[in-house]
Amino acid sequence: MSTFRTGDGKKNRRGRAPDFGQLLAVLERREPDRPTLFEFFMNDQVYAHFTAGAAFDDSDHLAVWRRRMAAFFEAGYDYVTLPGSDFSFPAPVFERARSISQNTPGLIWDRASFAAYPWPDPDQSDYSRLETLARELPAGMQLVVNGPGGVLENATTLLGYETMCIMSAEDPDLLGDICAAIGARILRYYEICLAYPAVGAIIVNDDWGFAQQTLLAPRDMRRHIFPWHKRMVEAIHQAGRPAILHSCGNLAEVWEDIIEEMRFDGKHSFEDKIQPVETAYEQYGRRIAILGGFDLDFICRASPEAILARVRAMLAKTRGRGSFAIGTGNSVPDYVPLDHYLAMIDCIYD
Repeated sequence: MSTFRTGDGKKNRRGRAPDFGQLLAVLERREPDRPTLFEFFMNDQVYAHFTAGAAFDDSDHLAVWRRRMAAFFEAGYDYVTLPGSDFSFPAPVFERARSISQNTPGLIWDRASFAAYPWPDPDQSDYSRLETLARELPAGMQLVVNGPGGVLENATTLLGYETMCIMSAEDPDLLGDICAAIGARILRYYEICLAYPAVGAIIVNDDWGFAQQTLLAPRDMRRHIFPWHKRMVEAIHQAGRPAILHSCGNLAEVWEDIIEEMRFDGKHSFEDKIQPVETAYEQYGRRIAILGGFDLDFICRASPEAILARVRAMLAKTRGRGSFAIGTGNSVPDYVPLDHYLAMIDCIYD
């Protein structure tokens, strides 16, 4: 356990009380009552900053999530993100690095290796953290569960990008079967998570694009990837929760699929070199919530004053319209200067 006291209805150190209804308003394309934050995750420096003075028992397997929950609360978020369990797809072992080549050979390359792969069972995973942490949530907060990667991300890892591209042309039926094996398991993972009342929303996280185009041709995305995401969103909506897509890359050719076919409620991950969040909001914000979006390169390089000015300008643009939450275009990795991140979120106290 920790010395961080939760669940008692208190406000954070700056007087802000969590209210998950504010994020729901954004996801319903309404205007929240006050500026609302959205982030997929931050980094240990940020978590340490917001939990200074609190002690966490690192021998406890839930300590990492308790620390994150405390940090999200103190930073002013209305929720905390976490995976529902440790469910994942066994993958090749890589030397630890900031980036890994997508062309690294995978574990599946033909029918025989597909059959031999040790497919995990999501029903055998332990989801008890969703019940345990629910009892410790500060009043007003909820859990937002993300997945173990998505259909395309896991296919890329298990096959290697080059193998996947060749397979899409030479053996599309096998690629379809692999994507189905991945998609069905992720769908089941989300179904299990949705049974927990404290889960207020779901992040479906699956990177789909490079800076110039989608990883696979749009026709192949529609054949192999999108049908599973549509089923995931349907399951999320049937459980009465909103579905958030976190997907990096240039998705210009598939935005209509995201909004009209898969019917996601919110989109997260933006880059200025692809489409600045301001223009994405004008183009799509009436039809899907725009979450975060302030380019990471901008957050790293701009002055805190310039960051705060851009955030305030975006809030002025969205005033009376809603459908927007403040955050980075992706996440807050450890190379983001802490004072730059703090400048981005400081306007919630204006």
